[in-house]
Amino acid sequence: MTSQTITAAAAGTWKLGDRTVHRIGFGTMRLPQHGEALVPDAVPRDRDQAVAVLRRAVELGVNHLDTAAFYFSPLRSANELINRALAPYPDDLVIATKVGPGRDPSGDWLPHATPGQLRGQVEENLRQLGRDHLDVVNLRIVGTDSIADRFGALAELRDAGLVRHLGLSNVRPHHLAEAQAIAPVVCVQNMYGIGASPEQEELLRICGEQGIAFVPFYSIAGSGRTVGAPAHDSDEVHAVARARGVSAAQVRLAWTLHRGSHVLAIPGTGDLGHLDQNVAAGSLRLSGDELADLQRATA
Repeated sequence: MTSQTITAAAAGTWKLGDRTVHRIGFGTMRLPQHGEALVPDAVPRDRDQAVAVLRRAVELGVNHLDTAAFYFSPLRSANELINRALAPYPDDLVIATKVGPGRDPSGDWLPHATPGQLRGQVEENLRQLGRDHLDVVNLRIVGTDSIADRFGALAELRDAGLVRHLGLSNVRPHHLAEAQAIAPVVCVQNMYGIGASPEQEELLRICGEQGIAFVPFYSIAGSGRTVGAPAHDSDEVHAVARARGVSAAQVRLAWTLHRGSHVLAIPGTGDLGHLDQNVAAGSLRLSGDELADLQRATA
Protein backbone atom coordinates (compact mmCIF):
# COMPACT_ATOMS: atom_id res chain seq x y z
CA MET A 1 0.00 0.00 0.00
CA THR A 2 1.30 3.47 -0.86
CA SER A 3 0.09 5.17 2.27
CA GLN A 4 1.38 8.62 1.25
CA THR A 5 -1.23 8.85 -1.52
CA ILE A 6 -4.22 7.49 0.40
CA THR A 7 -6.51 9.82 2.32
CA ALA A 8 -9.20 9.30 4.92
CA ALA A 9 -11.82 9.51 2.17
CA ALA A 10 -10.92 5.94 1.16
CA ALA A 11 -12.67 4.63 4.27
CA GLY A 12 -16.03 6.15 3.34
CA THR A 13 -18.22 8.40 5.49
CA TRP A 14 -20.84 8.30 8.23
CA LYS A 15 -22.87 10.98 9.99
CA LEU A 16 -22.49 12.11 13.57
CA GLY A 17 -25.80 13.85 13.98
CA ASP A 18 -25.81 16.44 11.21
CA ARG A 19 -22.05 16.27 10.64
CA THR A 20 -20.51 14.00 8.00
CA VAL A 21 -17.12 12.50 8.88
CA HIS A 22 -14.69 10.10 7.27
CA ARG A 23 -14.72 6.70 8.94
CA ILE A 24 -11.01 6.94 9.75
CA GLY A 25 -10.49 9.57 12.42
CA PHE A 26 -7.75 10.34 14.92
CA GLY A 27 -7.62 9.71 18.67
CA THR A 28 -5.44 12.06 20.69
CA MET A 29 -4.95 10.04 23.89
CA ARG A 30 -1.36 9.11 23.04
CA LEU A 31 -0.41 12.49 21.56
CA PRO A 32 0.69 14.39 24.72
CA GLN A 33 3.37 11.88 25.76
CA HIS A 34 5.71 9.06 24.83
CA GLY A 35 4.95 5.63 26.22
CA GLU A 36 1.93 4.82 28.33
CA ALA A 37 -0.89 7.36 28.36
CA LEU A 38 -2.80 8.70 31.37
CA VAL A 39 -0.03 8.18 33.93
CA PRO A 40 1.34 10.98 36.16
CA ASP A 41 5.01 10.53 35.24
CA ALA A 42 4.60 10.31 31.45
CA VAL A 43 7.37 11.78 29.29
CA PRO A 44 5.95 14.76 27.36
CA ARG A 45 6.10 14.58 23.58
CA ASP A 46 7.87 17.33 21.65
CA ARG A 47 5.29 20.03 20.96
CA ASP A 48 6.32 20.60 17.35
CA GLN A 49 6.11 16.88 16.62
CA ALA A 50 2.62 16.64 18.08
CA VAL A 51 1.45 19.71 16.16
CA ALA A 52 2.89 18.28 12.95
CA VAL A 53 0.97 15.01 13.44
CA LEU A 54 -2.32 16.85 13.92
CA ARG A 55 -1.78 19.04 10.86
CA ARG A 56 -0.79 16.02 8.78
CA ALA A 57 -3.94 14.21 9.88
CA VAL A 58 -6.10 17.05 8.58
CA GLU A 59 -4.06 17.17 5.35
CA LEU A 60 -4.88 13.47 4.89
CA GLY A 61 -8.60 14.21 5.15
CA VAL A 62 -9.17 13.28 8.78
CA ASN A 63 -12.12 15.36 9.98
CA HIS A 64 -13.06 13.52 13.20
CA LEU A 65 -10.85 14.01 16.26
CA ASP A 66 -11.37 12.31 19.61
CA THR A 67 -10.06 14.09 22.70
CA ALA A 68 -10.67 14.84 26.39
CA ALA A 69 -9.52 17.37 28.96
CA PHE A 70 -7.99 14.49 30.96
CA TYR A 71 -5.68 13.58 28.06
CA PHE A 72 -2.54 15.29 29.31
CA SER A 73 1.03 14.74 30.45
CA PRO A 74 3.40 17.11 32.22
CA LEU A 75 3.68 20.17 29.90
CA ARG A 76 1.24 18.88 27.24
CA SER A 77 -2.51 18.49 26.86
CA ALA A 78 -4.33 17.06 23.88
CA ASN A 79 -6.83 19.92 23.75
CA GLU A 80 -4.11 22.56 23.89
CA LEU A 81 -2.22 20.82 21.09
CA ILE A 82 -5.36 20.64 18.94
CA ASN A 83 -6.00 24.35 19.50
CA ARG A 84 -2.43 25.30 18.68
CA ALA A 85 -2.23 23.09 15.59
CA LEU A 86 -5.63 23.60 13.98
CA ALA A 87 -7.32 26.83 15.11
CA PRO A 88 -9.02 28.50 13.37
CA TYR A 89 -10.66 25.16 12.77
CA PRO A 90 -11.67 23.84 9.33
CA ASP A 91 -15.42 24.01 8.77
CA ASP A 92 -15.74 20.25 8.31
CA LEU A 93 -13.72 19.28 11.40
CA VAL A 94 -15.69 17.47 14.12
CA ILE A 95 -14.08 17.38 17.56
CA ALA A 96 -15.55 14.83 19.95
CA THR A 97 -14.62 15.02 23.61
CA LYS A 98 -15.68 13.12 26.69
CA VAL A 99 -16.56 14.01 30.26
CA GLY A 100 -17.06 12.07 33.45
CA PRO A 101 -13.49 11.17 34.44
CA GLY A 102 -11.09 13.81 35.70
CA ARG A 103 -7.47 14.13 36.83
CA ASP A 104 -5.89 16.61 39.21
CA PRO A 105 -2.91 18.78 38.07
CA SER A 106 -0.44 16.10 39.18
CA GLY A 107 -2.15 13.57 36.91
CA ASP A 108 -3.85 11.48 39.58
CA TRP A 109 -7.41 10.34 38.91
CA LEU A 110 -10.32 12.03 40.65
CA PRO A 111 -13.76 10.55 41.38
CA HIS A 112 -16.01 10.68 38.33
CA ALA A 113 -18.00 13.89 37.98
CA THR A 114 -21.41 14.25 39.53
CA PRO A 115 -24.26 15.71 37.44
CA GLY A 116 -23.52 19.12 38.94
CA GLN A 117 -19.83 18.92 38.02
CA LEU A 118 -20.33 18.03 34.37
CA ARG A 119 -20.91 21.64 33.31
CA GLY A 120 -17.48 22.56 34.67
CA GLN A 121 -15.89 19.76 32.64
CA VAL A 122 -17.69 20.88 29.49
CA GLU A 123 -16.55 24.46 30.07
CA GLU A 124 -12.97 23.27 30.65
CA ASN A 125 -13.00 21.59 27.24
CA LEU A 126 -14.43 24.75 25.66
CA ARG A 127 -11.67 26.90 27.17
CA GLN A 128 -8.86 24.55 26.17
CA LEU A 129 -10.13 24.12 22.61
CA GLY A 130 -10.98 27.81 22.21
CA ARG A 131 -14.56 27.15 21.12
CA ASP A 132 -18.00 28.43 22.10
CA HIS A 133 -19.63 25.02 21.63
CA LEU A 134 -18.53 21.38 21.49
CA ASP A 135 -19.45 19.26 18.45
CA VAL A 136 -19.88 15.98 20.34
CA VAL A 137 -19.65 15.23 24.06
CA ASN A 138 -19.54 11.61 25.20
CA LEU A 139 -20.51 10.74 28.75
CA ARG A 140 -17.94 8.18 29.87
CA ILE A 141 -18.94 5.99 32.77
CA VAL A 142 -17.74 3.10 34.91
CA GLY A 143 -20.12 0.43 36.12
CA THR A 144 -23.71 -0.51 35.45
CA ASP A 145 -25.64 2.07 37.51
CA SER A 146 -28.22 4.45 36.06
CA ILE A 147 -26.85 7.31 33.98
CA ALA A 148 -30.11 9.26 33.81
CA ASP A 149 -29.05 12.13 36.09
CA ARG A 150 -25.67 12.58 34.41
CA PHE A 151 -26.95 12.27 30.86
CA GLY A 152 -29.83 14.57 31.73
CA ALA A 153 -27.33 17.20 32.89
CA LEU A 154 -25.57 17.01 29.52
CA ALA A 155 -28.91 17.21 27.70
CA GLU A 156 -29.52 20.51 29.50
CA LEU A 157 -26.17 21.81 28.24
CA ARG A 158 -27.16 20.69 24.75
CA ASP A 159 -30.39 22.63 25.04
CA ALA A 160 -28.37 25.66 26.21
CA GLY A 161 -26.21 25.52 23.07
CA LEU A 162 -22.91 24.54 24.71
CA VAL A 163 -23.03 21.07 23.13
CA ARG A 164 -24.22 20.12 19.66
CA HIS A 165 -24.53 16.34 19.95
CA LEU A 166 -24.32 13.74 22.72
CA GLY A 167 -22.76 10.30 22.88
CA LEU A 168 -21.84 7.59 25.37
CA SER A 169 -18.60 5.82 26.26
CA ASN A 170 -17.87 2.53 28.05
CA VAL A 171 -21.54 1.62 28.36
CA ARG A 172 -23.88 -1.37 28.25
CA PRO A 173 -27.00 -1.75 26.08
CA HIS A 174 -29.32 -0.70 28.90
CA HIS A 175 -27.40 2.58 29.25
CA LEU A 176 -28.03 3.36 25.60
CA ALA A 177 -31.76 2.76 25.99
CA GLU A 178 -31.84 4.89 29.13
CA ALA A 179 -30.02 7.79 27.45
CA GLN A 180 -32.18 7.71 24.33
CA ALA A 181 -35.25 8.27 26.46
CA ILE A 182 -33.68 11.59 27.50
CA ALA A 183 -31.98 12.93 24.35
CA PRO A 184 -30.68 11.66 20.98
CA VAL A 185 -27.45 9.64 21.06
CA VAL A 186 -25.26 10.01 17.94
CA CYS A 187 -22.43 7.66 18.92
CA VAL A 188 -21.29 4.96 21.32
CA GLN A 189 -17.59 4.75 22.07
CA ASN A 190 -16.58 1.40 23.57
CA MET A 191 -13.59 -0.91 23.62
CA TYR A 192 -13.74 -3.14 20.54
CA GLY A 193 -11.43 -4.98 18.18
CA ILE A 194 -10.35 -8.42 17.04
CA GLY A 195 -11.33 -10.91 19.71
CA ALA A 196 -14.26 -8.82 20.95
CA SER A 197 -16.58 -10.39 23.52
CA PRO A 198 -20.19 -11.33 22.71
CA GLU A 199 -21.39 -8.36 24.79
CA GLN A 200 -19.23 -5.98 22.74
CA GLU A 201 -20.54 -7.53 19.55
CA GLU A 202 -24.12 -7.08 20.77
CA LEU A 203 -23.71 -3.34 21.31
CA LEU A 204 -22.11 -2.93 17.87
CA ARG A 205 -25.13 -4.72 16.38
CA ILE A 206 -27.64 -2.59 18.29
CA CYS A 207 -25.95 0.61 17.15
CA GLY A 208 -25.99 -0.56 13.54
CA GLU A 209 -29.69 -1.37 13.69
CA GLN A 210 -30.45 2.09 15.09
CA GLY A 211 -28.12 4.07 12.80
CA ILE A 212 -25.87 5.13 15.68
CA ALA A 213 -22.13 5.48 15.06
CA PHE A 214 -20.06 2.87 16.88
CA VAL A 215 -16.60 4.24 17.71
CA PRO A 216 -14.16 1.59 18.98
CA PHE A 217 -11.21 2.44 21.17
CA TYR A 218 -8.16 0.19 21.65
CA SER A 219 -8.87 -1.48 18.29
CA ILE A 220 -5.11 -1.57 17.65
CA ALA A 221 -3.81 -1.79 21.22
CA GLY A 222 -6.20 -4.55 22.27
CA SER A 223 -5.19 -5.76 25.72
CA GLY A 224 -2.29 -3.27 25.66
CA ARG A 225 -4.81 -0.45 26.16
CA THR A 226 -3.04 2.72 27.33
CA VAL A 227 0.39 1.16 26.77
CA GLY A 228 -0.16 0.82 23.02
CA ALA A 229 0.03 -1.93 20.43
CA PRO A 230 1.31 -5.30 21.68
CA ALA A 231 4.81 -6.38 20.69
CA HIS A 232 3.47 -9.72 19.46
CA ASP A 233 0.26 -10.32 17.56
CA SER A 234 -1.78 -13.40 16.72
CA ASP A 235 -0.76 -15.76 13.94
CA GLU A 236 -3.94 -14.93 12.02
CA VAL A 237 -3.23 -11.21 12.03
CA HIS A 238 0.38 -11.71 10.98
CA ALA A 239 -0.62 -14.07 8.16
CA VAL A 240 -2.96 -11.50 6.61
CA ALA A 241 -0.43 -8.71 7.12
CA ARG A 242 2.32 -10.68 5.35
CA ALA A 243 0.05 -11.64 2.47
CA ARG A 244 -1.07 -8.04 1.95
CA GLY A 245 2.28 -6.38 2.61
CA VAL A 246 0.85 -4.22 5.40
CA SER A 247 1.33 -3.89 9.15
CA ALA A 248 -0.56 -5.80 11.82
CA ALA A 249 -2.05 -2.49 12.99
CA GLN A 250 -3.44 -1.85 9.51
CA VAL A 251 -5.05 -5.29 9.46
CA ARG A 252 -6.68 -4.65 12.84
CA LEU A 253 -8.05 -1.30 11.66
CA ALA A 254 -9.32 -2.74 8.39
CA TRP A 255 -11.06 -5.59 10.22
CA THR A 256 -12.72 -3.08 12.55
CA LEU A 257 -14.02 -0.98 9.65
CA HIS A 258 -15.40 -4.12 8.00
CA ARG A 259 -17.69 -4.70 10.99
CA GLY A 260 -20.26 -2.24 9.66
CA SER A 261 -20.66 0.98 7.73
CA HIS A 262 -21.55 2.69 11.03
CA VAL A 263 -18.14 1.88 12.59
CA LEU A 264 -15.72 4.79 12.94
CA ALA A 265 -12.07 4.12 13.76
CA ILE A 266 -10.06 6.59 15.87
CA PRO A 267 -6.49 5.22 15.96
CA GLY A 268 -4.01 7.47 17.73
CA THR A 269 -0.28 7.96 17.36
CA GLY A 270 2.44 10.54 17.78
CA ASP A 271 4.40 9.23 14.79
CA LEU A 272 3.94 10.66 11.29
CA GLY A 273 4.71 7.36 9.59
CA HIS A 274 2.22 5.44 11.69
CA LEU A 275 -0.38 8.13 11.02
CA ASP A 276 -0.04 7.67 7.26
CA GLN A 277 -0.33 3.90 7.67
CA ASN A 278 -3.41 4.18 9.88
CA VAL A 279 -5.18 6.41 7.39
CA ALA A 280 -4.20 4.11 4.53
CA ALA A 281 -5.81 1.17 6.34
CA GLY A 282 -9.15 2.66 5.33
CA SER A 283 -8.53 1.51 1.76
CA LEU A 284 -7.70 -2.10 2.68
CA ARG A 285 -10.54 -4.38 1.59
CA LEU A 286 -10.34 -7.81 3.23
CA SER A 287 -11.70 -10.95 1.59
CA GLY A 288 -14.32 -13.20 3.13
CA ASP A 289 -11.68 -15.82 3.90
CA GLU A 290 -9.43 -13.25 5.55
CA LEU A 291 -12.29 -11.94 7.66
CA ALA A 292 -13.18 -15.47 8.73
CA ASP A 293 -9.56 -16.19 9.70
CA LEU A 294 -9.35 -12.97 11.70
CA GLN A 295 -12.63 -13.74 13.43
CA ARG A 296 -10.85 -16.72 15.01
CA ALA A 297 -7.99 -14.56 16.29
CA THR A 298 -7.72 -13.42 19.90
CA ALA A 299 -7.33 -9.87 21.16
